[in-house]
Amino acid sequence: MQGFVDFVQGFLDLGATVILPVAIFFLGLFFGQKIGKAFRSALTLGVAFVGIFLVIDLLVLNLGPAAQGMVERLGVELTVIDVGWPASSSIAWASSIAAFIIPLGLLVNVLMLVTKTTKTMNVDIWNFWHYTFMAAMVYAVSGSIIQSLIAAVLFQIVCLKVADWTAPMVNDFYEMPGVSVATGSTISYAPGIFLVKGLQKIPGVKNLNADPESIQNRFGIFGESIFIGLALGSIIGILAGYGVGDVIEIGMAMAAVMVLMPRMVKILMEGLMPVSESAREWLNKRFGDRDILIGLDAAVLLGHPSVIATALILVPVTVLLAVILPGNALLPFGDLATIPFIVAFIVGAAKGNIVHSVMVGSVMIAISLYLATDVASTFTMMAENADFNMPEGTTQISSIDQGGNVINWIIYRFFGLFN
Repeated sequence: MQGFVDFVQGFLDLGATVILPVAIFFLGLFFGQKIGKAFRSALTLGVAFVGIFLVIDLLVLNLGPAAQGMVERLGVELTVIDVGWPASSSIAWASSIAAFIIPLGLLVNVLMLVTKTTKTMNVDIWNFWHYTFMAAMVYAVSGSIIQSLIAAVLFQIVCLKVADWTAPMVNDFYEMPGVSVATGSTISYAPGIFLVKGLQKIPGVKNLNADPESIQNRFGIFGESIFIGLALGSIIGILAGYGVGDVIEIGMAMAAVMVLMPRMVKILMEGLMPVSESAREWLNKRFGDRDILIGLDAAVLLGHPSVIATALILVPVTVLLAVILPGNALLPFGDLATIPFIVAFIVGAAKGNIVHSVMVGSVMIAISLYLATDVASTFTMMAENADFNMPEGTTQISSIDQGGNVINWIIYRFFGLFN
């Protein structure tokens, strides 16, 4: 068993840029593609994800220090540190039940496809860590492997059903046909879709609009996404107390994110579409006319400039909310760069309206702060069991991503009733 665990861990350590192309290659072969064509699709998708994560790294490396600067200027003293998704995922995979999650997750997905209870074939195996984290949380409070695996399956089922439900939006707004997103962190903010619909019915508020197209129409060349990135990045630098040179540097970095991310997503679609078409033809021949969706990492949704713009505005908003919300103990840090992932469905539902997206995103992030605070003791216990190196001077940790995940919290509290 330990050898299998080590093998799984080694494979997962390769990251999404290797795991996803491998999955796409074997899917292409399974659906009848020739080796050369399947390999090219997999390689193209891998190159695209390398590009996407390079741009995300650019985002993280600039937002992290800026967020820390804002926190220091506010003189905030909160007792729970947001360690971010990288730490959360490593804690999850260090769990004693982690080795069961990938085979179980694949089995559940296949069964749901066969029984037509989902349309999503989720190849985003790397993000199974969200299911693993769910299982590890329940295991930490129950000590029951059975309860933990049931919790993971429940979380996965919700993710797949929400992925099916939001697929038309991914097709229409993000212009990604045949694609769905079942990433756990993004799924958590799906309730925000209902809030968006509510906002769009409120007199006055429903008329508030700012999307890249309307901004460009009003400001001409200065309304292009490259200038929006420059402006928002510079504002974040100013709020962080940066000098002129550093303000310009973070502004340029955010301008680069706004320009480069959409181009990486286009390359990704170039690699994905042949496999998606082959899958649809193969399944239609055997199961009739069915819409089969390829489940991908939420990173594919970051190509729309409204997503990045909304996220950049929400960075200082999140820090402010952490300071003013009574009862919150979480100090936002590690997951501030994850905000583009968690607001993607909200932005899609708002059809790129940045005003509505920021308003609803603020509400959902406020909820996440409270949830992350609530599970901090269990989160910290999991970290200690995984021999995680706690940040110096820290007594408790959590995260906005998974600690503040609405679906995760509901399932965790449900199982808590029996333990």
